[in-house]
Amino acid sequence: MKVTAVKTYMFTAKWRNWLFVKVETDEGIHGWGEGSIEGREMAVEGAIKHMEGYLVGKDPRQVERHWARMFRDGYWRAGPIMCSALSALDMAMWDIKGKALGVPVHELLGGPIHDRIRFYGNGWYLRADSIEHFVEMAQAAVEQGAIALKFDPFWECDVLADRALLDRGVSIVRAMREALGDGVELLVEVHGRLSPANAIYAAKRLEEYRPYFYEEPVPPDNVDAMALVARSTSIPVATGERLYTRWGFRELLEKQAAAIIQPDHTHTGGITEGKKIAAMAEVYYVGVAPHNATGPILTAVNLQLDAALSNFLIQEFFFPDMPIYDEILEENFIVIKDGYLELPRGPGLGVEVNEERIKALPYQPDRGLGMLWATMEEIVEMMRDSG
Repeated sequence: MKVTAVKTYMFTAKWRNWLFVKVETDEGIHGWGEGSIEGREMAVEGAIKHMEGYLVGKDPRQVERHWARMFRDGYWRAGPIMCSALSALDMAMWDIKGKALGVPVHELLGGPIHDRIRFYGNGWYLRADSIEHFVEMAQAAVEQGAIALKFDPFWECDVLADRALLDRGVSIVRAMREALGDGVELLVEVHGRLSPANAIYAAKRLEEYRPYFYEEPVPPDNVDAMALVARSTSIPVATGERLYTRWGFRELLEKQAAAIIQPDHTHTGGITEGKKIAAMAEVYYVGVAPHNATGPILTAVNLQLDAALSNFLIQEFFFPDMPIYDEILEENFIVIKDGYLELPRGPGLGVEVNEERIKALPYQPDRGLGMLWATMEEIVEMMRDSG
């Protein structure tokens, strides 16, 4: 089997931009991958085009060989652009291998440890404009089947935010816990906005509301700062969505700066690297909760990996995106039941994209780069404009 072509599809799905890749072979088997990245998708597409020159003519089933060659022999290593391109191609090769053998990818990873995947809902709160609205939208999300919810109550904060903004964030968590009770897990996102002092202050106030985790409380660039926060609170600290490859996670694990890691397999190196990162974390008794904020191919990849990881904890899922999945997939693989996602059983990744549909979707650059510095009000407006 030989790779004959690598095709990219860049388009806007409602209020976000996605980048898909399709690897074709001379045996008629193709594989899908995803390299979506907030605001840098054109650069990733360019990197994929560079890697295409290496991959065409090669046997895509030799995944480890090609991963090592594309990573090591490119001279420039890691980083969000190169690793997102490599991740997309890695996913597609695993998809081809699974299809060629007629089995799901999780069978190639050792078989499922988990027959269904526990998830937490994200994206449900982005239109919330008050504490009361947060609560109303949370209750609606629970009615749709979520039993764990993630949200960012500190959206308006910066590194040196004043106490009033921090206290407002804590008030949102308190109101949700009082309204939802202890039967719903609350996962607190911070997006790396706070200083260590402010992160510790907020954590101390949050502890009584028992968050499942405290995500990226400080910027991810300083592992010692993350470790300081982790040692200062009983809430498990989660981080890792902005790290690349197993080398990016080494210091975080060695310094025990997190109880939960959140590799984003569109950026860390795909399925090949995801399995290795999880194995490293297992040595430190650290759980894995993969980041999942882009499209359906990444969701399919995460479900395949989650099934085969002994230290898997919980999967992020933007369940408001399910209508988009319905729109661009040949058949939607997402089934929610009792707070869990059912495991795809089809060969490869278990997902097939409607090419004609995604070709018809325009690419809007401002839905990518503009999102990086948009205010919450601007993001809400984008969502309204896109329906």
